[in-house]
Amino acid sequence: MSSPMQWTVPSALDYFGTLVADDETLNLAEAATAIALDDVPRLDVQQVMAELDRLGERLRQRLPADAPPSHRLRMLNQYFHGELGFAGNVNDYYAVGNSYIHQVLATRRGIPITLAIIFIELASHLGLRVKGVNFPGHFLMKLRLPQGEVVLDPFSGRSLGRGELDEFLSPWRDRAGLAPGEPMPMDNFLGAASPRQILARMLRNLKQIHMEQQDLPRLLAVQRKLVVLLPEDRLERTELEQCLQQIRSGEGGGHGPTTLH
Repeated sequence: MSSPMQWTVPSALDYFGTLVADDETLNLAEAATAIALDDVPRLDVQQVMAELDRLGERLRQRLPADAPPSHRLRMLNQYFHGELGFAGNVNDYYAVGNSYIHQVLATRRGIPITLAIIFIELASHLGLRVKGVNFPGHFLMKLRLPQGEVVLDPFSGRSLGRGELDEFLSPWRDRAGLAPGEPMPMDNFLGAASPRQILARMLRNLKQIHMEQQDLPRLLAVQRKLVVLLPEDRLERTELEQCLQQIRSGEGGGHGPTTLH
């Protein structure tokens, strides 16, 4: 008699690896949600996706089918920041939960990148192709409308002009040794980020938190995801080996200040 079939539940790392294996099928919101599985093993990723769909469809049903893109964007901003109440978690900015999509959905508070991922997902229900922007220090979004390209702040939904973008860049201007009046190549910072690049930034945010807190088990889980996400990145592989060595030797070690974006 043959033995009964046994089912093996994939690990959080295996599941994440499946989601990010192919750029053509990579679903940003789903993979971003799955990042929390190491901390929350019972998290139902598909239930989170269903909630995002529900929120997106609720707004879509309110809009006329022929609503122009500018009107759709205006309604989405009002819905996201007004009715749903999403905003930056300025009171507890460095909390790990700000990087977890399911928790940001529950609390309506997050950091720029997680707010942007939810905003981008809801926008897709309205036929708006909002893109993430890996802007230094503060993750942004952008959208091309008939009247031109608009750059948006996930914290507020406001359209940002050159002066405000320059303010975000001021710390990097100082590090680069540029004079106060010297122009910055703004277009170099406003390219659309791929889903893989956005996920890498999320994971590196978490890596900074866990390094700051000397939480080696959590750091290891994040570092393993980074290696799966970026298999050609030698630095991430090196840092995985360093983390494993620290765990074997029982070392902690201090690190520099945390900066999330």
